[in-house]
Amino acid sequence: MHNTKKHCLMTLLIVAVSWLAGPQVYADIVTDWSSTAGEIAVAGKLPPGGAYRAVAVVQTAVYDAVNAITKRYPLVHGPLQTAPGAAVEAAVAAANRVTLSALVPVQQAAIDQAYQAALATLPDGSAKTAGIAVGEQAATAVLALCAGDGFDTPDSYRPYTTPGVYVPTVVPDLAHWPGRKPWLLTSADQFRPGPPLSLTSAVWARDYNEIKAVGAKQSPQRTADQTAIARFWEARVPTIYLPVVLSVATAPGREVTQNARLLAVATQAMDDALIAVADRLFR
Repeated sequence: MHNTKKHCLMTLLIVAVSWLAGPQVYADIVTDWSSTAGEIAVAGKLPPGGAYRAVAVVQTAVYDAVNAITKRYPLVHGPLQTAPGAAVEAAVAAANRVTLSALVPVQQAAIDQAYQAALATLPDGSAKTAGIAVGEQAATAVLALCAGDGFDTPDSYRPYTTPGVYVPTVVPDLAHWPGRKPWLLTSADQFRPGPPLSLTSAVWARDYNEIKAVGAKQSPQRTADQTAIARFWEARVPTIYLPVVLSVATAPGREVTQNARLLAVATQAMDDALIAVADRLFR
């Protein structure tokens, strides 16, 4: 098991390092903006889990805008009005600007700077204007779709338990997320695992003792690899995982709509995963 975890960790790190180092020969406007959006979402210091939701909203709007122009896939969130010859690059920039401005307003200066830099590379004309229009339209529609998803529901969690049942000793993060509307799951509990082990079982006692021994701050049993694995998986920001998705998106032969769709479903899945975890913890 430890060797498998070590292999997975090293694979992810190699992918991340290779993506961060050097120019991306096969990058496109969608992949370039996805990196910018992820950095802006993290820099905005949103509430716990907020960066995952933000990048999912952004990438969904980007996909809708791009697909409305290229018409490669069936429409997901309804038709958008597109003018012939609309510039995909302008649409992607506009979709990012509108969604990020709404979700991470404290980063408005960085958002505007990235947006203006992107538009400066495009010639003025009807294609640019039409692209901006469809990007703004897609972003507005997705923001409206997510406005009532329960993200900003007041936290009403109160600890309660019965003898022998664990309860967090502090008010936890994401306690209200089981009530959020998922992107892809039919419900937050669609893949809920079974109940925890009995506190009187031999397996529970074995696991408890292993955690206590290996998880101690100065544990002599924990290897350096195990410590690195724990620190890697402790990270809770989407920029840890996006390089893995981008390693596929920047491969040879990819097309801009494919990449927009890949990033949309991947970030939606990441957001849904947090909803499912919260459901298991707090319901």
